[in-house]
Amino acid sequence: MPDPHTTPTRTAYGLPRPPFRDVTVGNLLSLLAAALPARPALLYDNGPRYTFAELEAEARLVARGLLAHGVEPGERVVVWATNVPEWVVLQFALAKIGAVLVTANTSLNARDIDYLLRQSKAATIVTISGFRGLDYLGALEEIGATRVGMPDLERRIFIGRPGEVTPPAYTPFEALRADALRVDDAVVDARGAAVGVDDVINMQYTSGTTGFPKGVMLSSRNIVNNGEVLGRMLGYTPEDRLCLCVPLFHCFGCVIGVLGSYTHGASICPLEWFEPARVLATIARERCTALYGVPTMFLAELEHLDFGRFDLTSLRTGIMAGSLCPQPLMRRVMQEMHLPEITIVYGLTEASPAITMTPRDASVADRSETVGLVLPEQEVRIVDPASGAVRATGEPGELCVRGYNVMKGYFNDPDATRAAVDADGWLRSGDEASIDAAGVVRITGRIKDILIRGGENISPREIEDCLREHPAVADAYVYGMADDFFGEVVAAAVRPRPVPAGAAAGEPEVDVEADALIRWCRQRLARFKVPVHVRFVSEFPMTASGKVQKYKLREAHAAALRDESEENPGNPGNPDVGGAARQAD
Repeated sequence: MPDPHTTPTRTAYGLPRPPFRDVTVGNLLSLLAAALPARPALLYDNGPRYTFAELEAEARLVARGLLAHGVEPGERVVVWATNVPEWVVLQFALAKIGAVLVTANTSLNARDIDYLLRQSKAATIVTISGFRGLDYLGALEEIGATRVGMPDLERRIFIGRPGEVTPPAYTPFEALRADALRVDDAVVDARGAAVGVDDVINMQYTSGTTGFPKGVMLSSRNIVNNGEVLGRMLGYTPEDRLCLCVPLFHCFGCVIGVLGSYTHGASICPLEWFEPARVLATIARERCTALYGVPTMFLAELEHLDFGRFDLTSLRTGIMAGSLCPQPLMRRVMQEMHLPEITIVYGLTEASPAITMTPRDASVADRSETVGLVLPEQEVRIVDPASGAVRATGEPGELCVRGYNVMKGYFNDPDATRAAVDADGWLRSGDEASIDAAGVVRITGRIKDILIRGGENISPREIEDCLREHPAVADAYVYGMADDFFGEVVAAAVRPRPVPAGAAAGEPEVDVEADALIRWCRQRLARFKVPVHVRFVSEFPMTASGKVQKYKLREAHAAALRDESEENPGNPGNPDVGGAARQAD
């Protein structure tokens, strides 16, 4: 008997209905337009509000315009923009003609976008003028992307906002619609028919917490099926509406968000960028049933001064990802935000991205301390990171995954691909994890995050949890700092809870001394795990997926120590620990 969760049902007229899987990204929207033509698909505040039929028509129109401008099958097209409506339209328009959508982080600088354009060998870039102080057009001019300095780049398309003038050497996005008249619909159909579910259709550049980012090649089977299973686990139907405030350039947005919703006929209500008050207003106005974000986003929403003014009772479920959620925050999200079915998802871009997920009825402890169960049609095993030997149940090691969701490889980097995916199809995650007898997965750290102090392996997670339990600590992250004696010692960056007054302008409002935090840890942890260095910060450097960039914290901390040493010759003490003496064994 067909599985109702994976086999589309049919209307009275014989048309298939959601859920959809094993289809191309381009054909997914066509199926939705036929099955649910009048259902809402893409709902922007003060912007377009498309039904599935209208979104299909717009995507086809833009696809014809792209063809008129010479975009070829397999061509890499970089989209460097916030969550503007054109982003979602392009996701489907490019897929319909077999071009590869290359996503670009909205925080890239000139050097970053230069690397991405050259490494991807992109022939087209679609961009906005800039975002939050970053001048995209200026950056592209600086790197020669508007001149002969980048010969692979043939087309530059500009998404303008009211009052903005399209710069020279750019084609206005509106011209794609006008020029579509030069191409017949049948050409789009022919291009779409030539695209297979296992062809590369999307390239996501890894977050780059270490080294140079790599272009992860993903197929329609990778991302459509991963989105479908996540939507299934969330219980999505065409009645659901997702408030989408995570970036579309990341898998969390364009796969878990867009495809996870659309494979089940649910609609999305995107925000162009994250802003807590706008998230709350969107939920209340559109009666959203689902919300996504990283823990810091949920915390920002809960702590907004106007939180109580918004009716969030329509919410039911959602996804929290990027990092584990502390139990107190999880309780507040479930109760105060009316999200009793909030879930935790773990994954990585190379896995399309989701690997595990907590059930909607999981306990608070499971949602805070684990990442749930392995998703259907995937295999996971825990191995010794050095030898590759499979670990016993409950023993920690590196998490490896195999299944339909494993990437096609890294673009133009066969050596890195072989290092990440073995001959049997197992993808190495780089994350330390364990799986218990019930199949519940716990992420215990990043393999490269493990500290080695005098021969002792230390996982940062335990120390971070200890620091977070302190009433004056809002959040904390732990990393290793070089040490002449031990090789490496424990250091922590701490964001204190805000206090009513007393802090100087621009400085974090500290209501606790570093000495006190060290004593707190000393009372609760083995001596070798107690931080030697504590530094107070007002925010943490983050990747687009919500992961803290510990290498940046380490670099900033090392610089602060060097500065203090130069200012106070002969005093090796840490300026960030309030004069606390170095911990002795």
